[in-house]
Amino acid sequence: MLEKSSDSHRWAAATTGSQQAAGYQLASKKPVMAIGGFNGSDPYPSLEQFKQFVKDKQIHYYIAGEMGGHQMGGSDTATQNSQWVAKHYTAATVDGVTVYDLTQQQTR
Repeated sequence: MLEKSSDSHRWAAATTGSQQAAGYQLASKKPVMAIGGFNGSDPYPSLEQFKQFVKDKQIHYYIAGEMGGHQMGGSDTATQNSQWVAKHYTAATVDGVTVYDLTQQQTR
C-alpha cells in the first residue's frame, strides 16, 4: 500500500515512533513520518502542525500503532494526533494493521 502511495506526498505515512516508522520506510522505500521521534515521547508535531500537514496533503496515510499515547513512552501529542485521526478518518485494516487514508476525510 505504501509502495503505491503517491509521490506527490512528502510522507507516504505517519506513525508514532521512529522504530515503527523505520520498518515501514525500509519495506516500502517511501518516507514515513515518525511522530514523537525515537519512542514517540517528543511533542512533535503538535496537533496543529499535524493538522496542517494533513490539510496540505503532505501525509497520505496514518498507521495506528502500539506506541501511541503513554504506552511505551508515547507523548500526549502523539495521543492527540492519533485521536484526531480516529475521529475524522475511516479506519481500514491492512494485514492486521489499522490504517487511515488522510486524503479521504469522513463527513460527520
